[in-house]
Amino acid sequence: MVSSPHEALHRIFQEDPALFVRAVKSIGITFDAPVSAGPLPTDLTENRPLERRVDTLLRLDTEDGASFLLAVESQSAPDPKKPASWAYYASYLHAKYRLPPVLLVVCADRRTAAWASQHVDIGPPQWPSLTVRPLVLGPDSLPVIRSSEEAARDIPLTVLSAALRRRDPDAGAILKALGTALKDLSADDEKTASKFAVYMEQGLGATPAANLWRQIMAADLSFFQSETAQNLREEGRSEGREEGRQEGREEGRVAGRAEDILLLLRNRGIQVSEDERACILSCGDLEVLGAWFTRAITAASAAELFVDAEGEPES
Repeated sequence: MVSSPHEALHRIFQEDPALFVRAVKSIGITFDAPVSAGPLPTDLTENRPLERRVDTLLRLDTEDGASFLLAVESQSAPDPKKPASWAYYASYLHAKYRLPPVLLVVCADRRTAAWASQHVDIGPPQWPSLTVRPLVLGPDSLPVIRSSEEAARDIPLTVLSAALRRRDPDAGAILKALGTALKDLSADDEKTASKFAVYMEQGLGATPAANLWRQIMAADLSFFQSETAQNLREEGRSEGREEGRQEGREEGRVAGRAEDILLLLRNRGIQVSEDERACILSCGDLEVLGAWFTRAITAASAAELFVDAEGEPES
C-alpha cells in the first residue's frame, strides 16, 4: 500500500491541475496556464501480465488551443528501475493519446530529487535512441512561504511547498502561515479549507512537522476541533502512557482514522448511509482504513471505498 505522503504529493495536482504551471515556474520552466483540465485513467497496462500504473495523469488544455498530458510521479527514494518505467509511460502515452507527455517527479528529499533530475539515455552509448528527462520538484524548488497573506494567495502551492520541505527548519514557518490562511478561508469556504488541511496532514507523513501541524489544527482551526482535536488530545495522552497500554493507543489510532474518513467524506459533500458509516467505524484494521482514506480523497460515492482496484467488492 502506498504511503499517505506519497498520495498527497501527486493527488494535490488532481485537486488543482494549474498548480503544475505555477510550481515549475519557480525552477525556470514556463507553460501556458490551462483553461481546462481533466483526469485520465492511470492504468497504463497492456494486455500482458506486467502492470504499469502512473500515480496521476491529467490532460491540460491551454488558452491557445494546445494540449499536453501531465504524468505526475511521487518518488520517495532512488530506484534504478524507474527510468525504464518512465520511458515506457512517455512513449505509451504519446502513442495512445497522440499528445506530448510531460513527466513530473515530485520528491520530498534532496537526494532523491538529485537522482531523479539526471537525464538517462536508453540505448547504446554510440547512439541512444531515447532520453528520459523528467521535470523534478524537490525541497529547494519552491519558495518558502512565511506570511499568511502569501499563503492565502496560493494555498495549493503552499501545501506543496510545506510537504516538500517537511524535514527542513523552514517547515514550521510555512505551516503557521498556512494555518492562518486556512482559518481565514474557513469563514467563507469551510469545505475547501478542510480539504487542504487534510492534504497537508497527509503530505507531512511521520515527521516532527506533522506533529506541529496537528497542534495548529487543534488550536487554531475551529472546523477541525469537533472531531479531530479530541482525537489528537487522546493520542497525546496515550503516547504518555506506559508501554503496556500499547493496545489502547492502537485502538485510538483506529478510531481516529475512521473519524478522519467520515470527516473527509462529509467535507467533500459525499453522502454516507448508516450501513456505510457503521462499516467504517467498525473496521479495526489500520491498513484497510488507510486504503479507504486514500480512496475517500477522490471517490465519487462512499460505496467506492469498499471496492478494489479491479472494481470488485472487497471481502
